[in-house]
Amino acid sequence: MAAQLREVRGRIRAVQSIAKITRAQELIASSRIVRAQQRMRAAQPYARELTRAVEALISRSASVNHPFTTEPAHPSRAAVLILTSDQGFAGAYNANVLRESARLRQALGERGIESAIYVAGRKGISWHRFRELDMAATWSGFSAAPAYANAQEITGALLEAFTADDGGVDEVYLAATDFVSMLTQRPSVTRLLPLQIEETEEPSPHGPLPQYEFEPSPEVVLDALLPQYVASRIYYAMLEAAASELASRRRAMKAATDNANDLIETLTREANNARQAEITQEISEIVGGANALAAAHAMSE
Repeated sequence: MAAQLREVRGRIRAVQSIAKITRAQELIASSRIVRAQQRMRAAQPYARELTRAVEALISRSASVNHPFTTEPAHPSRAAVLILTSDQGFAGAYNANVLRESARLRQALGERGIESAIYVAGRKGISWHRFRELDMAATWSGFSAAPAYANAQEITGALLEAFTADDGGVDEVYLAATDFVSMLTQRPSVTRLLPLQIEETEEPSPHGPLPQYEFEPSPEVVLDALLPQYVASRIYYAMLEAAASELASRRRAMKAATDNANDLIETLTREANNARQAEITQEISEIVGGANALAAAHAMSE
């Protein structure tokens, strides 16, 4: 009985230690996610205006023949950029985006397109290495707080592959996580290149497009503008992924803390029952011994 009580108390101490760790992780994620949301809001105006400039350039040009906007006749290879986290304790965050990227590669394979995998984040890198999947390039160390320089480095590698004559790629896809709210983060797949041009008569939600004048030509402007546009989209996706990672970690650590507290209550009741049984056994042994002494004393008289 005493051994059982010691075992239960040891488990209680272990679960209490785990609860302290998960609670600390929850508080850290809660403090960092505010900063991540502020960075997202700060990047929105630049990304929006850059997108409007590209839309205005393409819509007001009679004929734009640019590699970034031309659909390949027979695509054979596509780059897939996957944004994952550097740290764990984020629930199903990484599993969801990796599952979405696997579906994308399967869909590309059904079209006869080979996938060149580009991965950002240690969790995604280890996931692909464990499955012995080749990766064209990897980056890590900035998933929770990405900088624009990180996005430029990734963009440079993707554009180099997209513009290469031999051994390059015909399409560029992004598999990341969209930050919808603190409770909802949605994995998504987006084609970055070539740009998907859609003709519509519906007015823009941000008002009419500005009247830009492009010199010396739309093609030259696109050469300078589109790399910045791609880098901006990747950077904003990285900011959304960072906020999603922190929100997922906060939610997962809160659930882990609540489960640990529930387990502590259950083990405490079990320890109390074991202690009560031990006390009852001790009382029974004392009463039995006293009765035996009384009986022996009566027989001696």
